[in-house]
Amino acid sequence: MSQKFLKTAIAITVACTSSLAWSAGYQVSEHSASGLGRAFAGEAAVADNASVLARNPAAGILFERATTSGVISFIDPNVDVSHTGPSREQSAKDVAPYAIVPASYYISPINDQFSWGVALFTGYGVATDYPDDFNQGSSAGDTSLVSVTFNPSVAWQATEQWSLGVGLSAVYGIAELNRHLGLNARLLPGASASDKLITMEGDTFGFGWNIGALYALDDKNRFGFAYRSEVTLDFDGDFTDHRGLAAGLPAGTTLTGKLEAVLPATFEFSGFHQVDPQWAVHYSVLWTEWSQFKELRATNPQCNSSDGAGICFLKEEHYENALRWSLGVTHNLNDDWIVRAGFAFDEQAGKATLSIPDTDRYWYSIGATYQYNSDLSFDAGFTLIDSQSGTFTEDGETFDSSGNALVYAMQANYTF
Repeated sequence: MSQKFLKTAIAITVACTSSLAWSAGYQVSEHSASGLGRAFAGEAAVADNASVLARNPAAGILFERATTSGVISFIDPNVDVSHTGPSREQSAKDVAPYAIVPASYYISPINDQFSWGVALFTGYGVATDYPDDFNQGSSAGDTSLVSVTFNPSVAWQATEQWSLGVGLSAVYGIAELNRHLGLNARLLPGASASDKLITMEGDTFGFGWNIGALYALDDKNRFGFAYRSEVTLDFDGDFTDHRGLAAGLPAGTTLTGKLEAVLPATFEFSGFHQVDPQWAVHYSVLWTEWSQFKELRATNPQCNSSDGAGICFLKEEHYENALRWSLGVTHNLNDDWIVRAGFAFDEQAGKATLSIPDTDRYWYSIGATYQYNSDLSFDAGFTLIDSQSGTFTEDGETFDSSGNALVYAMQANYTF
């Protein structure tokens, strides 16, 4: 597949995606409707359709016929941030925009020992959009990062119990950041808080890899292990200092700025147990190496901001490695219907900021599968994500945040 064709396919997917992270940090977990219905518990081991490729390439060996899955998820967030500083009380409602997240997958057996597959999904993304006249415009504004992963993989049945898988990832990223004068407008005659301060935008490719293993204790119990490498996106894009206040440049200057964004590595352990013909339980622990995300730094030799020579924009971040725990159940009602439910606890990954108001999250999920015929099935999932309210400080000011989200997903699966 040519890089031009690949970039075009990914760009189409990005065009359909309004970016939003609703897991910890800026992670996107919405990879399937079946997974959403169980709070993504057991994702590296359940393997009920081709979407398992987003988590564990080794699970592709479980499919005896070629199969494909197409998914669309809808995220409806409600995030409010209030500025509680002295004499500057101000609220921003719904700072996280609505999002549509598509994904698609395909798995094909080669023989009894090998299979191959390809996945197209979103692993990381974030979007916040504050009113242009927000007092802290130099820290709030609007922030957007979209990343889409194209991930071919192969699986190998190494022994009767062990399967191994490996994949390569091409990640296409688009980033945009706008900041406004806010209270800085008082320094400029005739300026208003909504006037732009700086703008950054650009796109790039990054590359990574993933490996997985599947251990089948017997036909009713299996365990999945999956690791996805860190990917660094090195953006070369336009940086504009609209007022000459941020980077020591003449007002309106646009330069080619370099910015590095880290998509952290993950490791997941999952279990699946078919307790009896009607009931199964599944669980996961997902570890994310958030400590690798330390800052957002835009550079160009011509910049001379207060952060130092050659620095156009610098925002330090304080992130630590975090875990996501999930538990789910599946019930086979009859030959046509399967229902599922799940719960997850998503640990806060980083210190909350205006651009990423991170917090602990609790997932409450339900879902169902309808088997239309022996080859075609449909999945639907729904999750309520409840975020803890919190207080944080930025630039010496205090803010309160609260929020939740409703996530809906639909999926079609076809076996050839």
